[in-house]
Amino acid sequence: MTPSIEEALRLLRLAKRDLQTYRILAAHPDASLAATCFHAQQSVEKALKAVLTAHGATFPRSHNLEELGLLVAESGIGLPAPARELRRLTPFAVDFRYDEETIALITAQSAGLLAESVFQWARTLIEAARQ
Repeated sequence: MTPSIEEALRLLRLAKRDLQTYRILAAHPDASLAATCFHAQQSVEKALKAVLTAHGATFPRSHNLEELGLLVAESGIGLPAPARELRRLTPFAVDFRYDEETIALITAQSAGLLAESVFQWARTLIEAARQ
């Protein structure tokens, strides 16, 4: 197994961990939207970076999901959702973590559907690259 595939698999495991945390928070009636969507955002970010890594692409240190999604698309890889849709999760990476108020850019359920689809897409692509 190549080092890039090993690193992609590590990032995918971290994405799965964040997705599992999102699921726990989404099921809890008292969990805040900011905390819940933070983990959905983190899962998507790590999944996108895993795909880029598996395909040997370079990327900046960034939480900007639209930027990362565009890099994936520029690498010739089809995204499971438009990059502009991914953008709706980006503020949860930094902006909303330190605010007491959260602007509802996306529902927790929509964030989860997006995170689930990106994770499954990334897992499929990385497994194919691993073969």
